[in-house]
Amino acid sequence: MEILSVFDPAFRLYGQVNQSYNTHELMEGLRQTRMPAEGTEYVPEDPTLQELPAMLEMSEHFFGGMPVQLGWCNGYNTKLNCLEYHRDSEFNLGTEDFILLLGKQEQIDEDGKFDTSKVKAFRVPAGVLVEVFATTLHYAPCYTDPAKGFKVMVALPYGTNTEKPDITPITREDTLLTARNKWLLAHPDSEEAKNGAVIGLKGENIDISNLI
Repeated sequence: MEILSVFDPAFRLYGQVNQSYNTHELMEGLRQTRMPAEGTEYVPEDPTLQELPAMLEMSEHFFGGMPVQLGWCNGYNTKLNCLEYHRDSEFNLGTEDFILLLGKQEQIDEDGKFDTSKVKAFRVPAGVLVEVFATTLHYAPCYTDPAKGFKVMVALPYGTNTEKPDITPITREDTLLTARNKWLLAHPDSEEAKNGAVIGLKGENIDISNLI
């Protein structure tokens, strides 16, 4: 697997880079978020980030006025484990360089499985704001430096990734719903699968530790 830059034309199928937005305020707030001792931690909504003027700007300019939640995913990771998608774009920003492992929703086959050989890796420089399209499969970031790990902002429509709605599944896609606005495909080797998530990934559980 080759790790490409988000400035590579190949990234345009998965998302886009936004260089017109001043990320200083968000970066300062993100640096204040806590870092787990190991593994990863995800917080859908961080009160400190939510109170920044940047939150309103994100709502108006990136989500067309929709209510927005600013959260984060911090920690240490080099594995794919799962892929998820939302009905809306997600915006990411890191205090350190980080790597996104991405796929496309339309590459899920008729059996509801995604072949991990189709995953592409993209490196996002620190301080660069990227949009990950709604149809792009993604999950936890990967670090580029094991000593530093990553701190990555996650901006999504308000309520995303919070408590799963209590529904009776009608379609197979309904079985993938693991939280509000979150459809998840797990690799059989992942903790998520062991905890009951639907196995939707086939092939290698990608680990980029030998590439960085």
